Order: sequence, then structure tokens, then C-alpha cells
Amino acid sequence: MNALGVQEQRPDMSSRNLSVLLVEDSRVLAERLRETLLSVPGVQLTGTVDSEADAVAALQRQPVDVVLLDLHLRQGTGFGVLRAIPSDQVKKTVVIVLTNYDLAEYRRAAAALGAKHFLDKLRDFDRLPILLQQIGAEIPDAPDDDKLN
Repeated sequence: MNALGVQEQRPDMSSRNLSVLLVEDSRVLAERLRETLLSVPGVQLTGTVDSEADAVAALQRQPVDVVLLDLHLRQGTGFGVLRAIPSDQVKKTVVIVLTNYDLAEYRRAAAALGAKHFLDKLRDFDRLPILLQQIGAEIPDAPDDDKLN
């Protein structure tokens, strides 16, 4: 959902949408990321939040396929968000850390807490659409209760 509480999404261009929660405290960068995410076929942006507490609450309300996570937030940290994701949900959720702090110790800590990708905002921003397409191709389709065969 955007700041007005409206769910943001592109028309479905694949058999399954890839649900993404954006956790970013910079309004300017969050808007740029929203534009980028919504330009990727099949990506459904389920919300944009700027604090640890809001991210944790959003994930408790609605698990997602991907969390795009900044480490330094308005309140709290991305590490706190990672720690709060239940172990059963960590296995189902692809966490992509996108930060200005590309430090080896941050990479190790994020990986130990379940982050699958660690990107530098400046250097790796343009890789994000391709990475999301790859993740979307790797996630199995959700079971379809309407089909019996």
C-alpha cells in the first residue's frame, strides 16, 4: 500500500504475481524504487514502509514473496526486521538488502539472519529488475484451488 493505503500493482503479466514489501526510509528513493518495482512484469507492490515496527507489522498482516530492505530506517533497523521474521516465513521469503552500507560485516550479519541478496544502492540499483524476474521465475506457482486436475 502506498501512503494513502492504496495497494499498488501493475496489471498481471505472468501467471503469478510476485508480492514485494518495500522497506525504505528515504522518500525520494522509495518513490524511485516504487517506479522500478512497478515496471517489472508480474511484480505486485504490497506496501511501502519506513520503520522497523511498520515492516514487522506489515509482514505479520500479510506474508510476501520478497522484502526489499534498507538497513538504516527512520526508526529501528533492517537487522531488527530480519530478526523478527519467523523462521518458517524466512524460508518462504526472499530478502534483498539494498543499502548504502556495503560492509563485509553487514553482509555476513544479513546473510546469517536470512537475507538472500545484498545490494549496494549506488552500484547495484540497476540489477534489481533482473533479480526480481529471476526470483519470480524460481518461486513455484501458488496452488490453484479452482483446478481439480
